[in-house]
Amino acid sequence: MSSAALYGEEPEPGEQLPAGRLCVPVRPGSGGCVTRLFRTPVGGRTAVAFTGPARLRAVLGAAQPWIVLAEPALRALVEPLGVRELRIDPVLTAPAPASSAAPVAVPLSGPRPLAVLAK
Repeated sequence: MSSAALYGEEPEPGEQLPAGRLCVPVRPGSGGCVTRLFRTPVGGRTAVAFTGPARLRAVLGAAQPWIVLAEPALRALVEPLGVRELRIDPVLTAPAPASSAAPVAVPLSGPRPLAVLAK
């Protein structure tokens, strides 16, 4: 079931809803796995998911643990935390090291970058 069906909303024309299973990054917690949350470039909290393990590894690395969830299940997990945004297949960026002489330009078009929350 998609979020449109779950919340009674119809998608915008041309809007693609995630289909099937999503790979969701997690971290170890006291009771098992905990969904990793990230921040948008403007500081908002967001959940992320990937449409395949290869996409997750390309962005977060091969050592990143993950679980498989459907979109409605992921939204249900993060909604009590006040997280309303979900990014599918994001491109993550990190601040340039302090020793870097030249700033790195991020294009405004295409996937929006996310900053990783500190652990």
